[in-house]
Order: sequence, then C-alpha cells, then structure tokens
Amino acid sequence: MSFSQQVKDELEKHMSTSRHCQIAEMSAYIANFGELAADGTLMIRTENEAIIRKTFTLLKKTYNIYSVVEETVTTRVAKEKAFCIMISDPMQREHVLQSVKPEEMHDRAVSGMLLKNACCRRAYLRGCFLCLGSMSNPDKSYHLEFVCFSEPQAMQVQELLKDFEIEAKITRRKKYFVVYLKEGEAIVELLNIMSAHLALMELENLRIMKDVRNTVNRRVNCDTANIQKMLSAAQRQVKDITYLKEHLGLQTLPDSLRQMAEVRLENPDMPLKDLGEMMDPPIGKSGVNHRLRKLSEMAEDQRNR
Repeated sequence: MSFSQQVKDELEKHMSTSRHCQIAEMSAYIANFGELAADGTLMIRTENEAIIRKTFTLLKKTYNIYSVVEETVTTRVAKEKAFCIMISDPMQREHVLQSVKPEEMHDRAVSGMLLKNACCRRAYLRGCFLCLGSMSNPDKSYHLEFVCFSEPQAMQVQELLKDFEIEAKITRRKKYFVVYLKEGEAIVELLNIMSAHLALMELENLRIMKDVRNTVNRRVNCDTANIQKMLSAAQRQVKDITYLKEHLGLQTLPDSLRQMAEVRLENPDMPLKDLGEMMDPPIGKSGVNHRLRKLSEMAEDQRNR
C-alpha cells in the first residue's frame, strides 16, 4: 500500500464531531463528485469506494438520510466500476444542497460561508484530499498535491492552505490545475491540519532517518576527501624529498630538515601529528608542516635551476 493510500485510509476513518464541520467536509464530496440528473436527482458518483463510504456515513449522521449505494460504470471509453449514491426525494435533496451551497457545480468551489471556522476549513481540506489529493513516497521525495478540476477550485484550496500559513503553488497540467507542496515541513503541517496523525508520525520518523542518513553520508564524504587530500600531500612531499636526495643529498641539508626528510621517507602515509612525535625532540603538527613545506620549496628551487 502506498503512503498516499495510508493517509486516505486514516482520513476516511476520521469523523468530525460538529455538524458544521461534517457539512463542510460533505461539501467537498458533492462539489467534486456530485451531479444533478435531468429529473433533479442528486447523484454522488465516483470510483473511489472510500469516498462513497464516507459520504454514506455523513448523510446518515448529518442529515439522517439512509441512502442506497448502487454500482454503475464510468462514462469513459474504458469502462470501470463506479459507485453511486442517489438522492431523489426532493425534500432531502434540497436539504442537502441548501446546507452545502455549492456556488457553481462546474467550478467545483464551495461557498465561503461554509469555511468561516478553522475547524470547518480543516474538515474541507480533509475531504478535498480524499477527492483530489495524492502524495509521493516520503522516503524518496517530498511531494503532495491536489489535482483540481478548475482554477477557482485550485485558488480556493491555495487560499485555505495560506490561512494555515502553508505556502502552496499552482501549476497547469493538461486540463487540471494542480496545487502542490514540496517542503517536508509544510506536508507535516498539512497532515496535522487534516488530522492524519498516524501518517504524520510515520513521516516524521522517515524524515529523521533521512536526515541522519544524509548527515552520516556528508561526514563520510568529508572524511574521505580529507584522507585523499592528506595522501596526495604526502605523495608530493615524498616526491620532493626523493628529488632532493638524488640531486643534493640529504646530508647537505640542515639537521632539522634532514631528520624530517628521513622520517617522512620512512613513513610515507603517516599523519603530520604522528610524524612530529617521532622527531627528536618531538615537535608539533605546525612545526612538521613548516619543515615539509621548506623541503618542498628547496626541491622547487632545485628544479628551476
């Protein structure tokens, strides 16, 4: 099961306790999957079984409507099984539509009157994610999106997220308008807003593991680079000392530099600190570095001559 489906399964089971929040969430399902038939019947049709189950429960809890779920097929070329709830009773239909108040069915946006309270905005976003949302596997990348049917609907979702201080962007994808988030912190905040707390905890654990893994990789890369740099410098020092030995002879060098050259030749891979401890008397890392640099300068001068 994908992470996105885990989030949706958790959201499906979450039921708001307040009636106004239930109505706000219900408006998302009607705005996205509701349609009025020629005879006035309100139909809520979708291939998503979770949405049908949630709509069925909300109709029973919020409006005391005991609807019937029927199987049907999509109108697309590739026929697929769909589920449909039909409300044909005029009084029940008007009761639902008056409380939900979809501004325009083709725009899929809902009345701002339903979203005055923060709790109602949370419920509506929860319904929108079930209808329009998806999320990538956070172990690979951070990406959450709402694939909206119209620009007004996308802008409404973007504004609602902005109310919770979440900055989302909108892009056009064929005939759809996609509201998306790419920051892990913003996605965590949205999951909290929608009350997907189990998914939030799992995402946080994945983020911690990813951060630790990245930190370890950075340290390993840094250590590897330092080792390579140290080996490269040591090889260059040995090469310079060997050149001096062949062209001048180490016995012509001052005692301090001669001893340093002999110790380096005998220990070509040893760190500077350890080389200093082998000197007589022992010297510090900076002293070793100074003498080796002096030897390299002498070798360069000899080459130039």
